[in-house]
Amino acid sequence: MGIDKKRFEASFKSVDTEEFLDIYFNRPIGYLWTLLFKRLGVHPNVVTVLSIFLGIGAGIMFYFPDMKHTLIGIFLLIWANHYDSCDGQLARLTGKKTRWGRMLDGLAGDIWFITIYAAICLRLMHQPLPLSLGTENDLIWGWGIWILALISGTVCHSKQCMLADYYRNIHLFFLKGESGSELDTFKQQRTLFYSLPWKGNFWWKSFLYFYGNYTRQQEQMTPSFQRFYTWVLQKYGNDIPRELCDEFRRLSLPLMKYANILTFNTRAVVLYICLLIGIPYMYFVFEIVVMTVLFLYMRHRHEAICSYLYQKYANQ
Repeated sequence: MGIDKKRFEASFKSVDTEEFLDIYFNRPIGYLWTLLFKRLGVHPNVVTVLSIFLGIGAGIMFYFPDMKHTLIGIFLLIWANHYDSCDGQLARLTGKKTRWGRMLDGLAGDIWFITIYAAICLRLMHQPLPLSLGTENDLIWGWGIWILALISGTVCHSKQCMLADYYRNIHLFFLKGESGSELDTFKQQRTLFYSLPWKGNFWWKSFLYFYGNYTRQQEQMTPSFQRFYTWVLQKYGNDIPRELCDEFRRLSLPLMKYANILTFNTRAVVLYICLLIGIPYMYFVFEIVVMTVLFLYMRHRHEAICSYLYQKYANQ
């Protein structure tokens, strides 16, 4: 099966928000899977579920310290990521976008990393701490590794991905408009939540509740953008001047590389390296230190851009 370049590019959300590894590795392979699943009539949600099982399998493999299991785990996680790419491409090409698909897609990555974090913690729990290795009384990680993983996963990883995803959707909003973005608001999600009865909608309402909290956290982290965005909608509605959109895109585009770093690929590469050299705990350190620095810089720059644009356009 060859790749039709135009259809392949049409399966992207936007070239602006795609990174090098996705464009030249993950997306092409994901697109080949898309063509196969499209021919077989497989629904995108089924592909997402398959990615969840592959991600869980990867996590289980990472529990074992030997090279064979590590390589199998890396292969399974790469495969899971290709399916994660495929499900969105398949949904866009077939028009089979569903609310369950959106929920599953957001859940898939969380399940992968929860499994991986737990596997690493179980693997290291009874292993000696690095600085005590070879001493007379070796100290073991114990519950300390779980605390490190908890800080890494909840305080750092989740917030970093949350903001990166938000900034990419903001960029898509000014690039493609409302239809080309998934820029949701807390008010919008709570309105939808309260408009539905629990009967027959239990799982969907549960998702809307937690997703609403997710959007609220995004908004709380971006006060300058909220002021600018509120003003834009009040002033222009859906008819935002091209000049303003183009300027926002120009200023926002350099930050997309940081948003991409803070999502999956860079994390995965660092995780693979840490596992291959036998120091998986360093992955948690990387998230807490390096990724947090990038997160804070990206947030500072984006807020500064929004403040600048607000002052420029709102005070005209």
